[in-house]
Amino acid sequence: MSRVLAIDGPSGAGKSTVARCLGRKLGFLHVDSGALYRILTWQALAYGIDTSSEDALTAFAPTVTVDFAVRDGAVVYAVAGQEPCDCIRTPEINQHASPVAKVPAVRTRVTAWLRGLRRFGDLVVEGRDIGSVVFPDSPARFYLDAAPEERARRRHTEEQQKGISALNADAVLASLLSRDRIDSSRAIAPLKVADGAQVLDTTRLSIEQVVQAVYDSLPTDWRTPG
Repeated sequence: MSRVLAIDGPSGAGKSTVARCLGRKLGFLHVDSGALYRILTWQALAYGIDTSSEDALTAFAPTVTVDFAVRDGAVVYAVAGQEPCDCIRTPEINQHASPVAKVPAVRTRVTAWLRGLRRFGDLVVEGRDIGSVVFPDSPARFYLDAAPEERARRRHTEEQQKGISALNADAVLASLLSRDRIDSSRAIAPLKVADGAQVLDTTRLSIEQVVQAVYDSLPTDWRTPG
């Protein structure tokens, strides 16, 4: 069976960049689990689903079909032939994603999708419950964290670079802290450090330092010359 490197943590901790770098270093496919929750949020809004209604989302989640393919070292997603790209990274999606993601039927749908991706080969999967729920048996599970102010600064900078930021730095921090509270307190698959996962505080570390720290902690037979 294919190997899975699980990387969890809150928004802005560096998961995406670190996961992509490790994927290239190891020859693993990068999987962004958060994008799947955003896709479900995007589709719910497009179809006028009330994202505050668990019943409505429970009925809607099984109707969404996502197509998967491998391209440029990553698993990419499409809905009805359309890849969502940055349209799932807007402040509106940010606002609705956490309420959508806490619905059990939504999490069940996404978890099944993620587990099915092992058919493509070895994976480095980033998210919030990858090591604790989706792939709890992986021998390589990590939790990245950073100070909230630093995470907000990173997220604000990223949004500005992509031209999708409608919030100032203080508003980004407030949004991030709100999402932390929702993700950490939900009844199903809350954001937490998985038992046995290695924790890395990335506040004062460069991406290269974080990548190397994770790489050095992997099972010996997983490593390839960097």
